[in-house]
Formats: sequence, C-alpha cells, structure tokens
Amino acid sequence: MNRSGAQALMQALVDQGTEMIFGYPGGAIMPTYDALYDVREHLRHILVRHEQGAVHAAQGYARASGRVGVCLVTSGPGATNLITGLSDALIDSTPLVCITGQVRSELLGSDAFQEADVIALTLAATKWSYQITDPTEVPAVIEQAFRIACSGRPGPVLIDFSRDAQAGLCEDVPSTSREGIFNPYYQHWQPAVQRLDEVALAQAASLINNAQKPLLMVGQGVLLARAEQSLGTLVAKTGIPVAATLLGLSALSCDHPQYVGMLGMHGNVGPNRLTNEADVILAVGMRFDDRVTGCLERYARQAKIIHIDIDPAEINRHVPAEIGLVGDAKAVLEHLLPLLDERQHDTWLRCFQRENSEEYREVIATELEPGSRELRMGEVIDRLSVQSAGEAIVVSDVGQHQMQAARYYRFNCPRSHITSGGAGTMGFALPAALGAKLAMPKRQVIAIIGDGGFQMTLQELGTIAQERVPVKIVILNNHHLGMVRQWQELFFDQRYSFVHMQSPDFVTLAQAYGIAGRRVSERADLDMALTELLADDEPRLLEVSVAQMGNVFPMVPTGAAVSDIRLR
Repeated sequence: MNRSGAQALMQALVDQGTEMIFGYPGGAIMPTYDALYDVREHLRHILVRHEQGAVHAAQGYARASGRVGVCLVTSGPGATNLITGLSDALIDSTPLVCITGQVRSELLGSDAFQEADVIALTLAATKWSYQITDPTEVPAVIEQAFRIACSGRPGPVLIDFSRDAQAGLCEDVPSTSREGIFNPYYQHWQPAVQRLDEVALAQAASLINNAQKPLLMVGQGVLLARAEQSLGTLVAKTGIPVAATLLGLSALSCDHPQYVGMLGMHGNVGPNRLTNEADVILAVGMRFDDRVTGCLERYARQAKIIHIDIDPAEINRHVPAEIGLVGDAKAVLEHLLPLLDERQHDTWLRCFQRENSEEYREVIATELEPGSRELRMGEVIDRLSVQSAGEAIVVSDVGQHQMQAARYYRFNCPRSHITSGGAGTMGFALPAALGAKLAMPKRQVIAIIGDGGFQMTLQELGTIAQERVPVKIVILNNHHLGMVRQWQELFFDQRYSFVHMQSPDFVTLAQAYGIAGRRVSERADLDMALTELLADDEPRLLEVSVAQMGNVFPMVPTGAAVSDIRLR
C-alpha cells in the first residue's frame, strides 16, 4: 500500500510512542499538517503562538517526563525561530525531535520563498541534522532521530522535510526491515561502548572509603538516568555530604540531612567554600562548568576527583580527574555501591552546617524576614514552597528570580526543577511550563518568571488559555532587568545602563486572554494570594511587586575562587 511521505511521518511518530506535538503550521509544512488531521486521535497537537514557544514547550515536556519532546514548524523563519531552543536543549541535554518544512527539493539553493539552509544553521545546535528529500527515507530517519535524541547524552535532533518528499508517495515498509541512516556527526556524541572498568571502580571505591572530607556533587545526569534511588542508597551508606548543581536540584530532597546546598555562583556558602577543603570529590552527571568552578586555577586543587559522566568528552575537559568513569549514572552507581563501606562523616558535615549558619545569619534571615516594607523575592519563593509542600514542578526563567527560586524552594520530589541552565535563555519558562504541565497533568506546575523574561514569550498565554492548561504563573516584578542591574551596581560603578523596564499591566493582559490574574504588593496579602493561585485547576497569574534594588547573595564574582564567595 502506498502512502505519502507526510503520512509515513505520522505513522513513524506514532510508532515511536509520540503522543503530543507542539507546532505552528505554514506553507512548506502544509502536507504534513494535512496528514496530522487524520491522526488527531493518536497525536495531540498544541498550537503555540511562536515557534520559539514550540521548542521550549517541547523542552518542558521532555524535562518533566523524561520522554522525547517533539515540535513541528514550517520553513524559513519558522525553522530559524527554533535555533535558540535547539541550542538551549543541546547544552542542557534535553532530548528533542524537531521537524521543519522545506521548499521543494528542486528549489533548494535557489533562494526560493521562505527557504533557509536549516541544516547548515543547526549543525552546531543539534546532535544530528538531516534533510529528507525522498519519502522512502522517512521511517528509517525518524527511527534514527529518536534513537539519537535519547541515547548517550540526550539532545536535540532536527529533521528538515522538503515539501515534495511530504507529498510524494512511498511504499508502506514494515518497521522490521528499516535500516538506520549512517551519520558521522552522530558518532562523535556517543560514549565509547565498553564494560565498566573494574579496576577503576575499585580505585574509586578505595578513595571514597578512605576519604576524611569527601563531597558528592550531583548534576542533571542523575535525573536523566533516573538514578535518584541509587543516589539515595549511596548517600545513606557512605554518609557523604551532598551538593547539587542548578540542574541537579531535586535529585535528592532538600530536606535530606546530608544535603548541604547548591553549588555555583549564587549557591550556598558551605558547599562552595568547602569544595576547596574536600580531599575527595565524587562528581556524578555534572560537567564542571564555569558557574560551578569559578577560577579553574584555584578550584579544588587539593582534591582527588572521581568523575562519572555518560559523555566521555566531559571527563578531564575542565577539571583533571583522578578517575573517570564513563557511563550511565545509574549503572555506574549500582556497580560502585557494593564496593563502598558504611561510614559516617558527622564532624565534616558540621563544617557545612557552620558555614551555612553564617549564610543564614548574614543573608537568608534578611531575605525571609526583611525589615523593609518591600517584598523580597526569597520570601515569596519560601511561602510558595510552604504552600505547595515542596512538591510542585518549578519552572523558572533566567535572572535573579531564577537564582532565588533555586535557593529558596525546598524540592522534595525528583524531576521538580526545570530551568534554562547552560544557555540562560530568557523567555524559556512560560512555554516550558506549558509543556511540563501537559506532560505531568497530575502535578502542580508553577512558572516563576521575571518581568523581563515574561515579555519575551508572553504570547504563549494564548496557548495556555486556548488549551486550558492549568499552569500557575508567578511574575516577580522589580521593574528592572534585575541581574544585569545587580552586576552594574557591583562591578560597573552603579552606572545603570538601560536596565529599567516599563511593563504592561500583566494582570489585565492575563484577563484579556481569559486567565484570572491578581497583583500583590503588601506582605499581609501574600499568603492569601498564593492560596488562591494554587487552589483550583485553572490557569492563573499572580504578579508580585518586589524590591527594585534587591540583590542575590551569596555570589562568587567572575574570575574569583569558589571559596571567595561574597555574602554582600
């Protein structure tokens, strides 16, 4: 039986278990949208308001569910609008399959209407980019795309689909006879196929068993590998203090007695300072990026580092490792566990508690109970954490509110923190929260956004309203590009260059979309407003006016050592 390339695409997506697509139609992708019409019972399509919204929503879907996110857009500007999200997904290891329309194959290279060389544009922002001009390739290419997206270190894949290949006919080929497409770019990303090195495992266990000041650093790789239970078992057995990267938050409950806080530029004092005192560092599924290490020449020089990561390119990339173990975090931890001794590190843990007590006195107490009338970001997040019992999926944008959400929300459930980490993409949170809620409809999803980032993708309120997705939106409005203003205050002699922002009436804007909204500026009204926000199963927006000149501390200045973290 013959069918069109577009119909073959729909069947291939269904075969891969796809249930939801985020997209925006246009001329070059119309045959595919026509085929989508016939499979609406199997594939739910979410019409976003901008293609960037589609890719961020697919990211939120993937990050919340652990499945591959899928988006579908047209050629030219439709395709180029994906590139920010592709880059974001690549650096944050998010599995996506993004399908773009393309002009007819005989027009390629002719500057036809809405033509763009999408393959050239996306090679640096994807694990694999491939152009289909022959409809018979569709089943094998889509099968390969999903395999690449979610194997090894996850990431985005882009498939560019010419209009004539969408409309052209092909034979219905059984999946058992499909052959993969060879791709040299893909090979670079895959970890070496090898058995875990038993000698290296034994050496790693010996280092951990004999350490006096060990520190366990947890990254997103633990969540991607669904290794939370293995992590918990290791922590309980070894007594090691545990710190998390920004994307590693929620891998271990914030209330765990051995959890000592977040690493990085705006992380907690204890794990940052004491990184430079630890004798052994066990780093699992994290990549030692610059926001975690600060000055590399002064980072953990005294420590022997055991680095576990699925991507061999990350081992010794920034920080030299005594032992590198390449593999899935869960598999490596489960092989390591039987070799570890049962220990306690009470004296060492008290060192973290002492450092964090200083942070509480100097920073946290003032943030949670400010003497001024103005509300602070930290106290809003703290009250939100209490009212949601630390069980919501928190999706934050980029800036001061992002750091305060990471610092003051007490994550009690795995896979509960979604943000743009490596790329720092403003505008990420609103569409990502939409995708996260659609992926996990039974969990509360709260988008925490600044007034600047919100205005980059606020049009997705239309998608939320049309689909009646009960996302809870909290805008922390300080009328500034807050993090840029903070840097200008601290490092540019208070020369506030173009950071003050006049915003629309966010509450009226939400109401215009049919979304209930409320504004709060008084502390006495905050708890009731948060209760209303979380009370029902409808989308709601809460704008909270917060201190305009508030800063996020502690802070490791650029170029400083992590042990030189500032409290003010």
